[in-house]
Amino acid sequence: MTLVSARRRAYWTVRLFDSADLYTEGQIAVLPADHPLAMRAELTLAEVTAVHDLPVARWPRRDGTYPEGPGPEVRTQSQLAQLVALGRTLLVIPASSRSWQWPEHVAVPVVDAPAITTVLAWPRTGYSPAVAALVRSAVAV
Repeated sequence: MTLVSARRRAYWTVRLFDSADLYTEGQIAVLPADHPLAMRAELTLAEVTAVHDLPVARWPRRDGTYPEGPGPEVRTQSQLAQLVALGRTLLVIPASSRSWQWPEHVAVPVVDAPAITTVLAWPRTGYSPAVAALVRSAVAV
């Protein structure tokens, strides 16, 4: 079984998997605690992308190269958290991701960011009574 968080139902979900939506949530900007925007009650995507002193981190592509841009190159969530704490980057993530937020971070809601739907997905060929029971329980919660 695979648990997926997605903004919209991806092509592979529709074609290769059966799925059930678990919940939908907003997004937050995770900023260094001492950054001026950390004092705000909410932000917009335009405000987040206009923060020139905190360029968005860049993740590697499948071939290992990085997209162009001023943000730091990252490979792990731990590295990303450290860079936010050091005031080198920020990120926009689902609100439920606050659980890994450090004391050196502040989470501010991004009011116009697309909603994120967490989807429980399983291969169409792997459906069984046990999977059906798990899906029913997860959706009921």
